[in-house]
Amino acid sequence: MNHYSVIIVGGGQAGLSLSYYLKKNAINHLILDRGEIGNSWVQDRWDNFCLVTPNWQCRLPGYHYNGNDADGFMVKDEMINYIKGYANTFNPPFEGNVNVTKVYKEKLGDIFYLETSNGKYSADIVVSAIGGYHTPNIPQNFSKGFNKSIVQINSIDYKNAQLLPEGNVLVIGTGQSGVQIAQDLHMSGKKVFLSVGSAPRAPRRHRGKDIVYWLELMGHYNKPVGEQENPDELRRKPNNYLTGRDGGQDVDLRKFAMEGMKLHGRISSIDNGIISFQNDLKQNLDNADLAYERIQKTLDEYIDSNNIKAPKYDRYNQLWEPTENNETALDYNEAGITSVIWCTGFKLDFKWIDFPHLFNSDDYPTHDRGVTDEQGLYFLGLPWLYTYGSGGLSFVGQDAEYISNHIIKHLY
Repeated sequence: MNHYSVIIVGGGQAGLSLSYYLKKNAINHLILDRGEIGNSWVQDRWDNFCLVTPNWQCRLPGYHYNGNDADGFMVKDEMINYIKGYANTFNPPFEGNVNVTKVYKEKLGDIFYLETSNGKYSADIVVSAIGGYHTPNIPQNFSKGFNKSIVQINSIDYKNAQLLPEGNVLVIGTGQSGVQIAQDLHMSGKKVFLSVGSAPRAPRRHRGKDIVYWLELMGHYNKPVGEQENPDELRRKPNNYLTGRDGGQDVDLRKFAMEGMKLHGRISSIDNGIISFQNDLKQNLDNADLAYERIQKTLDEYIDSNNIKAPKYDRYNQLWEPTENNETALDYNEAGITSVIWCTGFKLDFKWIDFPHLFNSDDYPTHDRGVTDEQGLYFLGLPWLYTYGSGGLSFVGQDAEYISNHIIKHLY
């Protein structure tokens, strides 16, 4: 059995960032991943995926974006090359295609043992760096309402419209993935039925700058989660949706509706081929627009209070409103729906970490900036691990450096 000072589980941007600092300090360590370096970027994104944050915000430790499109948004293959290129700059110790099935300590022991598909490992320290999107959260009471002829997939299994069967598509959920997949299908020529949830939206640009520029200038990404009113609730909230596609755009579901996409509220039941919807489509669209306008107002207050010269902007006008047709139950066979894409989020799954006292009812680990009460066990790369930026490409490195320093003190 091989022993290491540190084993990192997960070879994405979080695990690589930590490895960068550990290698810099000559700490004996190993990264284990279920696939290849950057595996989730390779396997769990659709073909036309692109970032929703500008390229200039790709700032992994020692490897900032240096291409010729700083204000653009990398597409899937470019992002994969960026992650793999980062790894190539320092050659982290890495073993791929290894599934970690259990992490534990023996009674009264200090050493961690890892059971994996490649045998057993041991370590003084273990870091979970697998992010926060693990198991698709598909409502089974709704899913089982579709007959077997309907192809059902999750957002991570969607690649492109051409791989779906002939016919129309029902997309359920309007978080980041849901709206972008619906847009991808819509632009491909598919007829899309979209079940609209409560996720808010955001302007892509405001007063001459990308929203990310303003939010970073305001220090939004560095706001600690502990200073927020309800950290647990904040971690559950969906992100405001927008897109980096075709140079970056707002996502306006009302505009999609005017172009022929069929919008409905949240699903209330599926029975005998009939999909019934809640009467909440107008409310969900209105609330998304209110969130959009609140962001604009917050940015305006910051711009004005700091005497920043910025161009004025045209206020958003709602060009489409739902009618009774959008509330009517839908016979999915008559509607020609042959496939369903579930974009209903993910659940955490840390069952492989055999320290149940660390996790709350949502399976979220108890920690202080990634440091747990179980000596030697850490978490990295979770959304809102410490700040709003913790889960992103620009700020994960700050948490990685903090944890690496904590590890060094622990070891020495």
